[in-house]
Amino acid sequence: MADIKAVLPGDVMDTGAAARDGAVLRLGPGLVQADERTSAAAAGVLHSDGDLWWVAGNRRRYVAAEGEPVVGVVVARHGEGYRVDIGSAHDALLPLLAFEGATKRNKPSLAIGTVVYGRVVVANSFMDPEIECYNSHTGKSEGYGELAGGFMFKCTLGLARRLIGSTAPVLAALGSELPFEIAIGVNGRVWVHAEGPEKTVLAANAIRNSEYLDAKQCRQMVKELLAR
Repeated sequence: MADIKAVLPGDVMDTGAAARDGAVLRLGPGLVQADERTSAAAAGVLHSDGDLWWVAGNRRRYVAAEGEPVVGVVVARHGEGYRVDIGSAHDALLPLLAFEGATKRNKPSLAIGTVVYGRVVVANSFMDPEIECYNSHTGKSEGYGELAGGFMFKCTLGLARRLIGSTAPVLAALGSELPFEIAIGVNGRVWVHAEGPEKTVLAANAIRNSEYLDAKQCRQMVKELLAR
């Protein structure tokens, strides 16, 4: 993780170093670009990880941003696709053909309440967000799609981003003790699936309890949960 500093709405970001390196910046939540200037749209801590920049604050509601992975729940179906609750102010649209290998004759049929893992492809103030359950650039699912079985739970937006990044020792601690599958959405929703409901709930509890623990504390917590 690179530079970290507190910012307020209207603060202009110094992106000169990234521009000199030839990187094309990807702006996450809390940042906007206008007149070739990147500025903060929310108060919080500025994070930069490679070419991705975002502001992490104490925001409770998720604000969709293009390219971000999200875990959502299908809440309605219409002629062109589904409406998916991703925890933002508006439900996201999920087109019927936004799946790997989907065609007009071969389309997935999702029931109301189905949990899906997708990536945001449309996010602006003029339209409802839109997601897809595959990577349209590669044509591959890359882990996106319907999440069958398992258990979905909510966590803070800050913890969700740390789980995706390289600062989540709880995942390493869990992985050394038991096999499990996980899908992490930056919208503060996590889906986890382990062998049997007891281990699935154990993994979920460990992740939720890890927010303010360091690597050593995470390892100790996981061992204590397994011992119970």
